[in-house]
Amino acid sequence: MAALQNFFATCPRGLEAVLVDELTQLGATKIEAVDGGAGFAGDKTVAWRVNLESRVATRVMWRVGRTPYKSEDDIYKAALALNWPGWFDVGQTMMVKVTAVKSPLKSLEFITLRIKDAVCDKFRQVGGTRPSIDTREPDVRIHAYLTATECQFYVDTSGAPLYQRGNRKSSVDAPLRENLAAGIIKLTGWQPGMPLLDPMCGSGTFLIEAALMALDSAPGIKRSFGFEKLKDFDAPAWNAIRLAAQKRVKPASPMPIFGSDSDIRAVRAARQNLEFAGLSNVVQVQQLDVLESPAPALPEGMTGILLSNPPYGERIGEQDELAELYPQLAASLKKHFAGWNAFFLTSDLRMPKLMRLQPSRKTPLFNGPLECRLFEFRMVAGSNRKPEKGGE
Repeated sequence: MAALQNFFATCPRGLEAVLVDELTQLGATKIEAVDGGAGFAGDKTVAWRVNLESRVATRVMWRVGRTPYKSEDDIYKAALALNWPGWFDVGQTMMVKVTAVKSPLKSLEFITLRIKDAVCDKFRQVGGTRPSIDTREPDVRIHAYLTATECQFYVDTSGAPLYQRGNRKSSVDAPLRENLAAGIIKLTGWQPGMPLLDPMCGSGTFLIEAALMALDSAPGIKRSFGFEKLKDFDAPAWNAIRLAAQKRVKPASPMPIFGSDSDIRAVRAARQNLEFAGLSNVVQVQQLDVLESPAPALPEGMTGILLSNPPYGERIGEQDELAELYPQLAASLKKHFAGWNAFFLTSDLRMPKLMRLQPSRKTPLFNGPLECRLFEFRMVAGSNRKPEKGGE
């Protein structure tokens, strides 16, 4: 039986429960969620599968050591004691990244340098030469995580972050990261076969992620990973895992997934991205103003999901424009989308009040450093408006 290892998968904050569900389905054990990720155990092929199949993970890191510490010197000694030459080759490039929470040590830059020195000194002890540093595109990424009393060492098995699926060709403004988009789709309760509409689709991230889910296409199927450069990499075993995932993918055929945007540049970008991802005949995209967007027809008894990431109004003057848009948007939803569940990801917490709609759910999420809410509005026929109290 293959040896069990300890791993840690990071994810956007707010999606930890979705990540735990994925890890469970992918065969991980001893799963423990914390803010921004989850620790888990498994053999190396479990970590490979998480890299390939997880829609919400950002990185999967293999824990190779942990030690209590009081000084930078303690961390250097612990790093020097680890078997780095057993994990990667001296001819490969590397980088070290350190993150800390409540560490008493003053300089993360100095700790980074000490760990780098320890790794290089270990290689020199064993073979007389040291690996080169490459902070842009290294072969191997080493991470250290410091708490107040403990330092944990990790080797990154992902390489480039996992939201880089290799599906996007064009973007307009700042696109939503793919793993955040996929996690949000899961939070809505959408299932393949249900109608999904993004009426402010931008470059189409929600549409692409939903289409990949509908086709059962693993998000990492088109890319390579950091673990392929480690010494314990087993190419035949990995090829078997990839091949099994490729065989599962359904043929690309039309699905009830729809996108629209008032900006023709966004429509063009979304269509380009769908074509690049091989999904252009799965999703329909058209140029339409969100206020004039009709609901696709639903079969009797079926609920549709409307999902969008509207503009946040971060530039001067845009706040006022949004304050005018929201009541119009609410009127459009009531008119066209009775029976649908509407979800909006926004950092503008005024949104429900200005729409005069009561959200049935609000989920805190982070889009990068930006704190947001995913608001859910159940669009029943008629008004969701609460009776106003006198004087308000």
